[in-house]
Amino acid sequence: MKLLSFEVGGSQRFGVWVDGGVVDFTKRLGGKFPDLLSVLQADALPEIAAALEGAVPDFAPERITFLPVIPRPPKIICIGINYEEHRSETEREPTLKPPVFGRFVNSQVGHLGVIPLPTESEKLDYEGEIAVIIGKAGRRIPSDQVWKHVAGYAPYNDASVRDWQGHTQQWTPGKNFWHTGGFGPWMSTADEFGDDPVLHLSTRLNGLEVQRATSRQMIFSIAELITYCSTFTALEPGDVIVTGTPGGVGVRRKPQLFMKHGDIVEVEITEIGVLRNVIENEA
Repeated sequence: MKLLSFEVGGSQRFGVWVDGGVVDFTKRLGGKFPDLLSVLQADALPEIAAALEGAVPDFAPERITFLPVIPRPPKIICIGINYEEHRSETEREPTLKPPVFGRFVNSQVGHLGVIPLPTESEKLDYEGEIAVIIGKAGRRIPSDQVWKHVAGYAPYNDASVRDWQGHTQQWTPGKNFWHTGGFGPWMSTADEFGDDPVLHLSTRLNGLEVQRATSRQMIFSIAELITYCSTFTALEPGDVIVTGTPGGVGVRRKPQLFMKHGDIVEVEITEIGVLRNVIENEA
């Protein structure tokens, strides 16, 4: 299933993407689950799948506004320097454990939404990534059990304001400017892939491919990341682990390539779909 969060007529809802549009499950289940987060908290994905049989779209794509897949996740845990090509281009030494930082809820934006170029900087960079959405709570999850805890996967753009990221050794400011984290268009549920899937990731800026990798090229695998993160914090349904970006980021190119007003940035996971956002100067 392709599960998404969206807004129509000023009302926030969740649904399933099917050929031709969106099935509105907020309506279809009579408000039993107000949002996708509550579905994951209730472990109700099988109920959604059963209710999808025979459903027809309630809304055409142009009638909805896409929201971040999980608009208010309990936690957004981001991983840095998790592809060898990216580690090499940053000239950083290898680490025995993954670098970890956090994103705030209001730093996210949905598919087709605007990523603002902040007035404080002209160094807004793309970072295409694979997001893992947690479906089952757990602490100290062993690597051979992690797949029971995954609800699904989605494209993510961890867009970064590079000068603010570099103010100190702590990356938080540059990673949390308002609406810079694209998340969508939907999450594909884990049952479509089986354990330890091979996912193909690419990023395009104005149609030009600037990043390409697969999940097999991660330094720390998805399973290792879930085990590591669940050790220092209890993972909850709806948590998002953003697994790192491959090489090719704009700040490390010669000449540097930053996003500007009017640009279109796309992050694609071949097996899931394309996240598309437009860059606009922040008013």
